[in-house]
This record gives sequence, structure tokens and C-alpha cells, in this order.
Amino acid sequence: MGAGEVGAKHLQALRSTPGLEVAAVADPHPQLTLERGLPLFAGWRAALTVLQPQLVIVAAPPSVALTAARDAAATGAVVLVEKPVTLDAADLAALPGDERIYVAFQPHFAPGLPELLLDPPSIQHARVSLTCRRDRAYYRGWRARFGTAGGILHQQAIHGLALALRLMPGNLAAPPVARTEHHRAFADTEDRVTARLSLPGGRTIAVDARVDDDGPPLHHVDLELADGTALAVRGRNLEAGLGDLAAAPDHQQLRRDLYTALTAVAHGGPAHPSLFPLSDLRRHLEAIHDVYAHAERVLAPAAAAA
Repeated sequence: MGAGEVGAKHLQALRSTPGLEVAAVADPHPQLTLERGLPLFAGWRAALTVLQPQLVIVAAPPSVALTAARDAAATGAVVLVEKPVTLDAADLAALPGDERIYVAFQPHFAPGLPELLLDPPSIQHARVSLTCRRDRAYYRGWRARFGTAGGILHQQAIHGLALALRLMPGNLAAPPVARTEHHRAFADTEDRVTARLSLPGGRTIAVDARVDDDGPPLHHVDLELADGTALAVRGRNLEAGLGDLAAAPDHQQLRRDLYTALTAVAHGGPAHPSLFPLSDLRRHLEAIHDVYAHAERVLAPAAAAA
């Protein structure tokens, strides 16, 4: 469901995943050229009724993604939905079928991370770092508004933040200390966000994420364990995991690993430790909401005038 930029990445990876066949695409206005013979449906409900698929990938904007995912799960399909799924944590109050829906965090399948998620160590501090560049062309349509796309923590840094929060249980012990910086006036969303989240027991998660950086893109999570040792998750988007950067799998391989794990669930097997259940996302969205609700908002003169 969804034939845009992200849907194209899924289609490419799905075609090379053993044991899977792409039955159709659903999108009223596809932005990519589909291969000859691949059925195209204007609406997802018609596609679900006709096809009764076993696995559904939802690559739609947050305004419709959760509804589409739940409609698919209601047919009995196992569903993968792109983050952030929705911007409102209240939307994730449990409904029947939600146990068949998983959120698309393919970097969580990076080397060493399945084992880490299966048996997390005691972590005292985490630092999530993201630098990349999103230019004006990126902010089109729904991405131009915070109310329809969210900010950096919803769209870019959520992979690392979700990993840190998943490894460090507990609700926030105090309101976050945060700051957003708006320099370029490309959209409602910020160019940089920094935040410090406090968890029970003196544990903290620090975030520094920006989308106006000219350097090489990276997304890292540094973990300080309670015993004083450190673990570093590395990569352009965490893809090296705990392993060697030079041997890191590409995002297509990580997607294939994700689909394979979903296929096992569809066949009645247990959930892979790296699969991210929809129900777990509520805590993460609540934390993101608290960051933006308490953030100091800094506008550059050009952004303030826009």
C-alpha cells in the first residue's frame, strides 16, 4: 500500500526476497512506474477484498497508515507499517488485530542487535546522534507540515530513539529538556532537535539530530552500560549494528531479513526479537510528544519571517 519513494524501496527488496510474491500495489496516485503485469488498485480495501494477501506492507503517510494497517490486519494478514504510523499516541489504544501489525524498523536487524534486543543488558545512558541533509525538495505535500509529518524525531531519528527506548524500559521520570532550531524555513519542522530524556534510576537518553548537515550522513546510538562498559551501534542508519562498518549489510538486505521474519510469523512461528510490535510504539510516541511539548523553540530571522 503506497507507491511513492518508500514504497519503491520495499518493492525492490520484496522482489529479491525468496518465498515472497508481490501480488499487487494499492495507490490512487502512484509515483513510480510499476512492472508490466503487476495489478494496481486505486484503493486498499478493494485490494484486500480481491487478493486476501498473507503479508501487507503499508508505505503510506501517517494520516492514513494506521487505518490501512488495521484494515489489512482485520483480514488476517501480517502487516508491516512504516514509521511513525501515526503522530498521536492515543491512536494506539489496543484494538483486535493489532497483534499482527509490526512497525518498519529494518535497522534493528543489523548485526548484533537481535541478540541485544533478546537479552538487553542494564544500560545507564544512551546517546542518539543523527546528521543528514534534507533539502527543500524533500518537504513536499504532507511532509511540509508538522501536523501531518511530525518532526525529526518522527521521521528520521526514530530508528535510533526507538532502539534506545526499547532497550531502556520505564516511563519518563521528568519532563524532557529539549530545544528545536529552525533555520531554513523549508517546512514547519525543525532543522535540529536536541533533547535529554530522564528515566527512573538516573538513566538518561540524549538526542542530537539534525537534517541540515553537509557532512557524511550518520545515525549512531552509543550505550553506556551500568558496569561502565560501552556499546556502539554504527552506520549511515544503524546498519552496521555492533559489527564492522566495512561489512555492514545494505538497507535492502535488512529489509529482506525483516520480510523473512514477518513470513515466519505469518506461518505461525514466534516473533523475531527485532520485530517491533505496534503496541510498543505508544510509549515511544508519548516520549516524542513530550520532547516537542517541552522544547525551547529557536527561530533564525529568516525562519521567523517565513
